[in-house]
Amino acid sequence: MYLIREATVNDVEGIIKIAEQTWWPTYEPLLGKEQVSYMLNELYSYGKIYSQVNSGAQTFLLLTEEDEPVAFAAYSPREENPDVYKLHKLYCLPSTQGKGYGKILIDTVAEKTREAGKNTLELNVNRYNKAKSFYEKMGFEIAYEEDIPIGDYWMNDYVMRKAL
Repeated sequence: MYLIREATVNDVEGIIKIAEQTWWPTYEPLLGKEQVSYMLNELYSYGKIYSQVNSGAQTFLLLTEEDEPVAFAAYSPREENPDVYKLHKLYCLPSTQGKGYGKILIDTVAEKTREAGKNTLELNVNRYNKAKSFYEKMGFEIAYEEDIPIGDYWMNDYVMRKAL
């Protein structure tokens, strides 16, 4: 049994815990230990996530199993194009992968996007991340490639879009 709710600042530590437990097995083989460590510290510091949740810059949805956080998604309108919503983050604990929680969270974000009167959902995925095929099954298509500098490193991504 699961429950999805909007996260609050009280959920920041749970969000960070899910990110840390998911990032290492997912990204270390692709990016290496140093880059994963740097990016987690940069993107998932307590202050950064607290600020995003508290300010509403991104809406975080937390999926819980028996009151334990096991997955989350974060989304917002794109600053450059508010007609497009961006799925910034989607992570499920490795122990829960295969339960359909990723699909459930994408469907929930898509519903919230449509409720806002928008019809395009966009995300970035590392070009070598096996999640790319999952996103394709969810109806996303590659729109273009994007290389984003982060410190001394690069995020080599596909930007994928789904029409709603």
